[in-house]
Amino acid sequence: MLDIKFIREHPDLVREGIQKKGAADSVDEVLRLDAHRRELLQKVEHLKSHRNMVSEEVGKLKRTGKDAATVIAEMETVKNQIKSIDDELRGVEETLHGFMLTIPNIPHPSVPVGTKPEHNQEVATWGEPPVIDFKPKPHWELVEKLDLIDFERGVKVAGAGFPVYKGQGAKLQRALINFFLDEGAAKGYQEIQPPLMVNAASATGTGQLPDKEDLMYVATKDDLYLIPTAEVPVTNIHRDEMFTEQQLPVKYCAYTPCFRREAGSYGKDVRGLNRLHQFDKVELVKYVHPGVSYNELESLREDAEQLLKKLGLQYRTLLMCTGDMGFTQSKKYDLETWSIGQQRWLEVSSISNFEAFQARRMNIRFRPRGDGKPEFVHTLNGSGLALPRVVATIIEHYQTPEGKVIVPKALHKYTGFEIIG
Repeated sequence: MLDIKFIREHPDLVREGIQKKGAADSVDEVLRLDAHRRELLQKVEHLKSHRNMVSEEVGKLKRTGKDAATVIAEMETVKNQIKSIDDELRGVEETLHGFMLTIPNIPHPSVPVGTKPEHNQEVATWGEPPVIDFKPKPHWELVEKLDLIDFERGVKVAGAGFPVYKGQGAKLQRALINFFLDEGAAKGYQEIQPPLMVNAASATGTGQLPDKEDLMYVATKDDLYLIPTAEVPVTNIHRDEMFTEQQLPVKYCAYTPCFRREAGSYGKDVRGLNRLHQFDKVELVKYVHPGVSYNELESLREDAEQLLKKLGLQYRTLLMCTGDMGFTQSKKYDLETWSIGQQRWLEVSSISNFEAFQARRMNIRFRPRGDGKPEFVHTLNGSGLALPRVVATIIEHYQTPEGKVIVPKALHKYTGFEIIG
C-alpha cells in the first residue's frame, strides 16, 4: 500500500505508475474520500472540543446550584452529532482503505516501461548449453523412461498438475531442498518452517488479496488460503511488530510446498513440470533498512544466481518491465534456465523489492538509532529456488545418450548417487 500523504502530494506520479503497470486508476476516488475523511475529522474534533467546554460549564452550574438542564440538553445534542459523524467517518475510512488496496506499487525509475515479454531487459547471462551429439529429449520423456515421476497417478489422486515423485526422482527433490536450505543458511538466512495456510489478513498483507483471489486455493469453511509461496506466511511473521535499526537486515529462508490454481494456463506451458498446481520451493525473505534496499536486492539476486552456478545450469537474468512485474513490486528480476530439451527459457526464480508497500499493509516498522520516529522497513523476497523447472532443466541438461542423467556434483552428498538410471 502506498502512503496516502504521498498520493495526496504526488497524484500525477501515482497515476503514471498505475498506467505503466496497466492497472485501474482509482486515484481520483482516493483523493475525494481522503478529502471527505479529513473534513469529517475536522468537524468531529471541533464538536469534541465544544463538548468538553459544555461539560465544564455543566460542572460550574451544578457547583453553584444553578439550573443546568438547558446546557445538558445542548451537550446531548452535541454527543449525538459526534456519534453520527464518527459512524460516517468509519464508513468513509473503510471505503478509502478498500480503494487504497487497489493502487499498485510505483515502479522504480530503473524499470523498463512495457507490457510484453520483449520489453523485459536481459541484464546478465551465465554458462553454456551442454555439448551433445544426439537429439536431446524433453524432461517428460526422460522422467517416464527412468520412472522418476508419475503424472497419470497424480491425476488420479488429485488432478492435473499434482505429480507423484518416485524413487530417485523423490530423492532428487529432497536433495535440492536440502541443498538450497543449506546454501541459504551459509548466506546468513535463518531457516523457518511456516504454516501452509494463511488467513485473509496475511494474504492481504503481502498483496495476494484483493488482487489474486482466483489464483489461490481456499479452505472456505475456515476462511483460510493455501499458500501460493512461502513469501506470504514468512513476511507476515512480523506483522504489527517493531524492529530496532540494529536488528536489520533480518533474513529468512523457508521450504514449503506451494499451491496455485494457475487458471488459464494451457499448451506447452503446462507440459510435464513446466507449470504445476502443487510444487516445492525454497523462498528467501528480507526485512531491510530503506536506505539500502536496492543494494540488498542485488545481493539477494546474487544469492539466487549462485545456486544455479553451483548446479552448472546455463541461465539468464531479466529485469522485468512495468507491465510484467506484478502489482506489489517496485523492481523485479527473473532468473531463467535454458531447457535444451524444449529449446526455450524456463523461469526458476523471481527476485523482488517491494519497498514499503507490503510493510505498510502489515505495519512492520523499525525504530532508528537515537530513538527517532519509527519508519516502515522495506521487504524483499526471491525464489531460492523453485524446484519443478530446476528439476526439468537438470534432467535435460545432464542427460546421456543412453537416456540416463548425471547428477550435478553439488548434489552428490545429498542424493547418495551420481547417476540417475
